[in-house]
Amino acid sequence: MKTIIVTGASTGIGKAIAQLFLEKGHNVVINSANLNNLESTYKELGHPDQLVMVHGDISNTSTGKELVKTAVERFGSVDVLVNNAGIFEPKFFLDVEEKDLDRFLNINLKGTFFTSQAAVKQMLKQTEGSIINIGTVLVDHAIDGFPATAPISSKGGIHAFTKQLAAEFGKNNIRVNAIAPGIIRSPLQAKTGVNNADSLAGLHLLNRIGETSDVAQLALYLAESNFVTGEIINLDGGHVAGHSIK
Repeated sequence: MKTIIVTGASTGIGKAIAQLFLEKGHNVVINSANLNNLESTYKELGHPDQLVMVHGDISNTSTGKELVKTAVERFGSVDVLVNNAGIFEPKFFLDVEEKDLDRFLNINLKGTFFTSQAAVKQMLKQTEGSIINIGTVLVDHAIDGFPATAPISSKGGIHAFTKQLAAEFGKNNIRVNAIAPGIIRSPLQAKTGVNNADSLAGLHLLNRIGETSDVAQLALYLAESNFVTGEIINLDGGHVAGHSIK
């Protein structure tokens, strides 16, 4: 039995990851900045003996510290951290203001950075651990017509952070990887103005979009693997690999 922290776990990908780990018998600490959604998900997931929630904005360094503290006090360890919390919204480059960029950097990159810092301090005591970051295939495969320079800049930082952190703590048996999803069916699509996510299926060679369960399965694999680190794994139905001409 492992103890898993999942940030941004009240909906979508984070919720699916938390649910799968609970089903596999693990302890889970879930987090969200939206208290109503978090409480609703906590009740829906069940397993009160294996599940605890921590409300807080991940851009505040105190939230990451509280997550680690809660995990250790309740379950005795922090074995896996899934840095899923993040925001992603399109905006034309010339319209991006400093406050917009700061928002993406604070929530996506700073949140991932300092929550990982809090977790690594505990993982060093345990001489083992796994960190799984959530990036995006758009870092390596940009799309004209979807203006996202600000969020992509923050996600690119997460990709670079993943490799560097893996290098610095590999000798301590702390494995650090990232999942770079393609189009995944989740509430995020509607937030970015995409009302029909399936309309984007053609971006993937498999001609379909992914499900949150696909991301959860990969997160489970990375959490259980003891010989994968420093990897950015595209979970994208072939989005980065190539294109289909019709």
